[in-house]
Amino acid sequence: MKKILVIDDADFILESTAALLKFEGYEVFTASDGALGVKAAYQVKPDLVLCDISMPEMDGYEVLTNLRASKEMATVPFIFLTAFTEKQNMRTGMEKGADDYLIKPYTREELIAAIEAQWKKHKNIEQRVQEKVEEVGKSINYALPHEFRTVLNQVVGSARYLGHNAKDVEPEEIIELADDIVSSTKRLMRITENFLVYIRIESLAANQDKRRQLRQARTDEPAAMLVDVATMIASKFERYEDIDIVGTVEDISIEMSSDSFHKIIDELLDNAFKFSEVGTKVTLEVGYDDRKLSLSIHDQGRGMSADQIANIGAYRQFERQMYEQQGVGLGLVIAKRLIELHDGDFEIVSEDGNGTTVTFTIPAVSYQP
Repeated sequence: MKKILVIDDADFILESTAALLKFEGYEVFTASDGALGVKAAYQVKPDLVLCDISMPEMDGYEVLTNLRASKEMATVPFIFLTAFTEKQNMRTGMEKGADDYLIKPYTREELIAAIEAQWKKHKNIEQRVQEKVEEVGKSINYALPHEFRTVLNQVVGSARYLGHNAKDVEPEEIIELADDIVSSTKRLMRITENFLVYIRIESLAANQDKRRQLRQARTDEPAAMLVDVATMIASKFERYEDIDIVGTVEDISIEMSSDSFHKIIDELLDNAFKFSEVGTKVTLEVGYDDRKLSLSIHDQGRGMSADQIANIGAYRQFERQMYEQQGVGLGLVIAKRLIELHDGDFEIVSEDGNGTTVTFTIPAVSYQP
């Protein structure tokens, strides 16, 4: 039985609405003000909330803001109840994350139709998420075992060699084999992490409420983080002299968590260094315009053809037989999808054999620290 919470400071609204919903087969809970409503929501964990806007002490907007800030209540359907004279305020409510609104006095048909519309909406979302999960699962069943076997075979091979030749292996060779094992293990960890990140991204893509939550995160001074990550990646490839950073941006905040921004930069720079030669430049150009952070990453590697760019997708690695590529090709897709989920723009310009430029934007705002 689905649970519905009704919050309203008018007794006759609470009583009549509760009676009607009980008659329709719902389990109904009521609260006579916003503070009690929030408390009740966390206690009973309703499947849907009906909430008045104009209430003393804590109004409906505050109730909505409180519930949307909670992970367990963030996606619960929320319908505002409002007087006809407050209709112009509905835009504010929808911008804060409400799913719908009803104008008092509402009929039984209007109330039931609004509630059933939410059940249908969330059923469709759940179905799309399930389809995405199944799609990713099929790809994982195909790609993940192969990638795991490749890395694990390297680790097992090194360990067996040490075991069979323990008495004869020189210290320098032990150090070299140990480094290979550590490197393979790190690669395995990165593959696993990227699969999990990709699954999470694709699940979020089908859920508008979750996407709205993503946009509420902030990263201050992203250009400073960019420099730190670029230095770290260049160090990993031992190419300190090959990194160039052009432009600087200060006193801005992007609408993205620091973890997501770090992941984007890490994956794109890792590709730029991995697929270009030592001694060639990897150039980062950063700017801010029209409330957007813009960033271009250019390498002088082998590049990509127009067909390859058009067919970018998860679990795809171009010309794998010709070039040794580690991982399963998810890095570029993860970066692209994260940017799209945050309403940013993503573009690849490349010419086969002449390098690649990846350019993207992320919504941002200026601020005074």
